[in-house]
Amino acid sequence: MIGFTTPWLLWALAALPVIWILLRIVPPAPILRRFPGIVLLFGLKDEDSAAARTPPLLLLIRLALIAAAILAFAGPVLNPAAKTEGRGPLLILTDASWADAADWSARRARLGAALAEAKRAGRAVAFLNLSDPAPLDLTFSDGAALEARLAALDPSAWEPPSARMTEVAANLPAEAFDTLWLSDGLDRKGKADLASALAARGTLQVIESPRGAQALGEMRLLDGKVTAKLFHPLPGGAPQAVVIARGLDPAGIERELARTTVALTPGEAIEDVAFELPSELRNRVTRLEIEGEASAGAVLLADDALKRRKVALVASGTPQEGLELLSPLHYLRKALAPNVDLVEGTFAEVLPAAPEVIVMADVARLPGEDADRLAEWVEEGGLLVRFAGPRLAAAVGLDGMRDPLLPVNLRPGGRSVGGTMSWGAPRTVAPFAEGSPFAGLQVPDEVKVTAQVLAEPSPDLADKVLASLDDGTPLVTRAALGDGQVVLFHVTANAEWSGLPLSGLFVSMLDRLAISSQPNRPAEKDMTGTVWQAARVMDAYGALAPAEDIGGVPGARLAESTPAPDMPPGLYQSDERSFALNVLATGRTLGAARWPAGTLIAGLDRAEERPLKGWVLSLALLLMLADVLATLILTGRLKGRLGAPRRVPVALFVAVVSGAALLGAGGPVRAEGADEARLLEAAGGMTLGHVLTGDARVDEMAHAGLVGLSSILTQRTSVEPGAPLAVDLERDDLAVFTFLYWPISLNQPAPSVEAYRKLNRFLQTGGMILFDTRDADVSGGGGQTPEGRRLQELAALLDVPPLEVLPKDHVLTRSFYLLQDLPGRHTSRAVWVEAAPPDAEQAEGVPFRNLNDGVSPVVIGGNDWAAAWAIDEYGNPAYPVGRGLAGDRQREIAYRFGINLVMYVLTGNYKSDQVHVPALLERLGQ
Repeated sequence: MIGFTTPWLLWALAALPVIWILLRIVPPAPILRRFPGIVLLFGLKDEDSAAARTPPLLLLIRLALIAAAILAFAGPVLNPAAKTEGRGPLLILTDASWADAADWSARRARLGAALAEAKRAGRAVAFLNLSDPAPLDLTFSDGAALEARLAALDPSAWEPPSARMTEVAANLPAEAFDTLWLSDGLDRKGKADLASALAARGTLQVIESPRGAQALGEMRLLDGKVTAKLFHPLPGGAPQAVVIARGLDPAGIERELARTTVALTPGEAIEDVAFELPSELRNRVTRLEIEGEASAGAVLLADDALKRRKVALVASGTPQEGLELLSPLHYLRKALAPNVDLVEGTFAEVLPAAPEVIVMADVARLPGEDADRLAEWVEEGGLLVRFAGPRLAAAVGLDGMRDPLLPVNLRPGGRSVGGTMSWGAPRTVAPFAEGSPFAGLQVPDEVKVTAQVLAEPSPDLADKVLASLDDGTPLVTRAALGDGQVVLFHVTANAEWSGLPLSGLFVSMLDRLAISSQPNRPAEKDMTGTVWQAARVMDAYGALAPAEDIGGVPGARLAESTPAPDMPPGLYQSDERSFALNVLATGRTLGAARWPAGTLIAGLDRAEERPLKGWVLSLALLLMLADVLATLILTGRLKGRLGAPRRVPVALFVAVVSGAALLGAGGPVRAEGADEARLLEAAGGMTLGHVLTGDARVDEMAHAGLVGLSSILTQRTSVEPGAPLAVDLERDDLAVFTFLYWPISLNQPAPSVEAYRKLNRFLQTGGMILFDTRDADVSGGGGQTPEGRRLQELAALLDVPPLEVLPKDHVLTRSFYLLQDLPGRHTSRAVWVEAAPPDAEQAEGVPFRNLNDGVSPVVIGGNDWAAAWAIDEYGNPAYPVGRGLAGDRQREIAYRFGINLVMYVLTGNYKSDQVHVPALLERLGQ
């Protein structure tokens, strides 16, 4: 599509017919006179003849020349951006929530384009971030002050609160204005009312991403599985999503534990996610995440609900010494001890320990007060598992009373099969039915049942049976009691009545039951009076970082599970307990935003504008040159040794070559590499280089960033780098460099095969490349953003070693300064380096591992370090970073990271040597 910046000039094309007529009469036609003596001139050759009219070819060339000039000055543009009509004030809104994080770079660019368009049109502009808790300011200005705010704008890990949108709707200016709303596409309370109020003031244009947000919520344990909900409210997008369960391995390093593919059904907004993991892995799960979604909503943190559970064992009578195998608790201990924390004793002794599960083996009746306390405990969400036995069978039906702590009513006496005084053979266990928590478990042939307690027939008995014998009599029954459950095994917990405790099936059944109760998240009443402290908080991109400047949060408020600016999502702790505050509040579902009738809705992606004025002017110059040459040829002014037949082709060749040169000048100019003299100068000292991307803005920022880093190095260290050099991978020799900064640009062409050979030689001989995707994401590991995917494409032919997220004890964090974070303009903690060798062990009392002297050939991140390092010609920061003092601190840490990086390149891992341990321990305060 082609547009024009000055379309009114196109009216000049209507004058072309007039110009045609004027050109036709120049030169003027000769007057016809009869002269008898003309016969004397017959046969003479006229060397200076003139045409009676302008030749048609020349006429067409001149008309095309004039038309090209008119088109050029009308400002032709390829892929012109659609501009909203309007001349009054413009309000720019953005949700800036976690749902915007996945394509935040495109949103920021769209905001910048809207602000630039408003400035060109002379429109007053007001800007409002709905997720920002700052006081409301709807003052319209010329927009100059908004540029700095835009550069420092980042998405939030929470959603705009409904109270904020209600406040905005109530305080809108009375005069008319237009609105541009960059929406995250999600519906929430107050959004529709605000949109209606804005539409009443003027034109409302909404920009939404076509990709749609995805989020995880409602993690729970259900019948041995870790389950969650995947929300995808917006139509379109990928037909499936991959959900990954991550957790810590025995060494404390986070690993991928499992993954599952979830089909996204068209027309459905919620999908079920389930992981069936062994208890050992289940206890290690720290979070679930959607692969390829770089947002806080795609991360679901786990807390105590998935941790190792506390189980109490209660038996009747006293243990008999020497008869351990006959103890009703022996097999229970063996089956449960590897996966849970066991507490044993009487009911009165174990209840104060607050177990999640209580197992009672052949306990007939509890005293009245204890029975009431146990029933209250179950009703509040506990799981009571009971095993039958002689005492329970004997107590059934006494005094005509029914036990409320049994899932079914029992027949008095019980049942014996397979004995010398009974009819029939021992019974086997029937296959488990679908819907039972035991479904899928294989029943060994050696499991036989010789005795059991029988349930009284009832209409709802079938609904309570979890397992049965081959004759249909119940083996395990379950019933709800309040918010909890009561489960009864109709056999003993030892081998007296069956072979079940001797089999692996017994362990699996207990495992399924112990995790089938719902671990309750603390209710508001349970957390009243407690104070929770944030341990780690999550940013909008889903990255966890240590909590700073966040005060204690009242427990009652935390139980509401609604993130806010002063209570961001993350992990909160109180004493020994932990609580995961995730992005989606309890009960929150996602839906697509609804807009008033007449709202203009556009997508986020826009084709890049490309001015064509230079190309069209070059065409006009080509036509002008062709006109001159054609005129000279037609008038016979080109005389020489070449004959007339040869002069025309030569002239046309000159015209074409000259025009092609002019057209080439109208295109983009390729950035030249450093000349030979500067490369020789770089070889004599330390020089930082940045790889040319072909994007002038990115290359300029990278150069300014290395100028700033070189200045800081000179001021604070003994390293005195020379002036940074722009590196052309195709032409320049990389051997003179030690360090290259490579910002990733989407339009950067891939290097040639020869350039890849030079790059691999550079990496193999001690050089380092810092890849910066500038997208605040771990793009080097997952390709979650366009920049990350482009990095994967560019690095496909590089000899990159196995990578890992920068460990806390890496030398890069202490090569000059002691650092915990490595920010740039963004603050993502995830930076990737070469994985440590397997033999890199940590010595006792030493805060880091003993590494070799190698240096990671690549460092990959997305924090836009060059923007944080960059300075202008006066030595002032060229780009804003953060806000206020926090932003200054962030820039300072970015400079320190740059110094550590250069020192790491120059000195290797010498800080891992044991000779530095005393000094480092002293500085670390240990």
